[in-house]
Amino acid sequence: SYYRGAHGIIVTYDVTDQESFNNVQQWLNEIDRYASENVNKLLVGNKNDLTSQKVVPTETAKAFADQLGIPFLETSAKNATNVEEAFMAMTAAIKTRMASQPAGGARPPTVQIRGQPVNQQSGCCSS
Repeated sequence: SYYRGAHGIIVTYDVTDQESFNNVQQWLNEIDRYASENVNKLLVGNKNDLTSQKVVPTETAKAFADQLGIPFLETSAKNATNVEEAFMAMTAAIKTRMASQPAGGARPPTVQIRGQPVNQQSGCCSS
């Protein structure tokens, strides 16, 4: 699955397309089903520069994100509004979560090999 091993997932919808916003819940269900349990999520409404064509109100999307307990931003890839901020918010959230996890959890498991000591005889030609 695409989500396996991801530390963070940005779910993006088009603010000028109600159907894309309606599909957000389906994407979040997929994430809950296939991604790691504590994966960070961020909801992003894109194309915020198209104000006259906007059909998903900021307040609606923000309330939805708040209800789910995930951060929300609106961006414009066209004029770079909040694009860097979205990635910075995601990386900060991941860093905070990872720092709160026990340090031992980051180490790969080790294998200890124990054997019987080998009896060695002195000299090359013992009799």
